[in-house]
Amino acid sequence: MDEQAENVENMAKTKEEEILINVADDSEGNDEITALQAELDKVKQEAQSNLDGWQRSRAEFTNYKRRTAQELSESRERGALDALGKVLPIMDDFERALDNIPEDLQDHPWVSGTSLILKNMQKVTDEYNISIIDPVGEEFDPNFHEAIGTDDDSEFESGVVSVTLQKGYRSGERVLRPALVRVAS
Repeated sequence: MDEQAENVENMAKTKEEEILINVADDSEGNDEITALQAELDKVKQEAQSNLDGWQRSRAEFTNYKRRTAQELSESRERGALDALGKVLPIMDDFERALDNIPEDLQDHPWVSGTSLILKNMQKVTDEYNISIIDPVGEEFDPNFHEAIGTDDDSEFESGVVSVTLQKGYRSGERVLRPALVRVAS
């Protein structure tokens, strides 16, 4: 039991002892004893009411602290994901640059350094469980894909993504950027 609860209980016991001592010393009659007993019962009820209210307030405060800590954590994660969402086009640019390096520059130290930058950026996306959306061969889903055209001469069935023009990214069920796709018609 907490210190404050013990203090309330001790105060009630002390008051009860005082009343019982006064009753024992007093020989005026039953009316006064009855009045003192009623006062004692009233004080006990008040002490219990105060204890109940205090415990309820403490529980509400604990719940409030837990809820605000969770909201703060979610807000931080949302902010980090929003910031990472703005970095995704830069990662795409790095990937395109590294995919189009001329043969004579393949072993150049600058190219190696640039590829390390991209790998470090990918590590950060891995820390936030960001996965790539590249839906070729999957059924078109407007929640994760953005169709920018159709393909008539595709080997895929109608409604299936035939080409991914720009890969998308998601973290859990949250889409940071939908994949830009063409859909078989």
